[in-house]
Amino acid sequence: MINTADEFDGVVPIIPTPFTENEDIDDNALRDLIDFAIASGIKAVCLPAYASEFYKLTDEEKLHVVKVAVDHAAGRIKIVAQSNHPSLKIAIRLAQANVAAGADVVSLAVPRIFSLPENALKAYLSEFLQSIPNTPVLIQDFNPGGSSISVSFIKNLMDENPNFKYLKLEEPLCAPKFDEIIKITEGKVGLFEGWGGLYMLELIPVGIRGVMPGLAVSDILQRVFNLRSNGEDAKAFDLFEKVMPQIFFSLQNMELFHYAEKELLIARGILTNSISRKAAYIPDASSISYIRELNQRIINLLHDENYEITPLELNTSK
Repeated sequence: MINTADEFDGVVPIIPTPFTENEDIDDNALRDLIDFAIASGIKAVCLPAYASEFYKLTDEEKLHVVKVAVDHAAGRIKIVAQSNHPSLKIAIRLAQANVAAGADVVSLAVPRIFSLPENALKAYLSEFLQSIPNTPVLIQDFNPGGSSISVSFIKNLMDENPNFKYLKLEEPLCAPKFDEIIKITEGKVGLFEGWGGLYMLELIPVGIRGVMPGLAVSDILQRVFNLRSNGEDAKAFDLFEKVMPQIFFSLQNMELFHYAEKELLIARGILTNSISRKAAYIPDASSISYIRELNQRIINLLHDENYEITPLELNTSK
């Protein structure tokens, strides 16, 4: 039986992968990021995903960051272990190892390197789900070349696999689809919105379970989520509008996002560098200056009593 204690909602941020000067994974910095999420009042975090540069990690490194996160969290926060791989065999191996390491939920992205018909995707996802039958699974679909998996596909997958508990979709103008999914699944599949939380104000009234943005603004977006969910719409919009320039600018390019995200975590006293593994985005002087300006506006926002966000104590010793 699947453990229903694994239920979560609200903001589930993606933990970035911190690196040392020679591009090795920095375990101590990763622990600091987990502590930051816990101090923010977040219920769960996810790694290693696109915003973690998972595509630059070896399979062993992917398992390693999950193990570090699980061990350091020690039950204080739920760990969603991303187990992406275009090879089903390897994806299953990653997922089973993450379950053995103590992950609370396993996440998997629909393979989109090349276009595949839904019957091929159904075979891939079904076998994956059946390989860890007692673990809740979050399916993510980001398909730049077309639409995400269909509503009927989602319903069939849920009917045949009781551990298919969560779905993350990243596409614009998806409120009607989300509404249809909630109705046809009777809310049994919790819906999450990705893409930095860009569409969250549109989708919260529809009934999404939460959003999965970057870590650096997760405490702010949790406040937005709570305000909108409680019907305090004016406050939710006002706060969201303050943080949106930073989110919108950084999401122009995923590699730019890594840089901007880590720079904001530096500004918040959590990280000491913004190193990403090469190939990495090399920002021009204008972009560097603008990111610093945007990040300073976030810092100012955190200390503005009008928005009732309790700023985390910055670690100035770093």
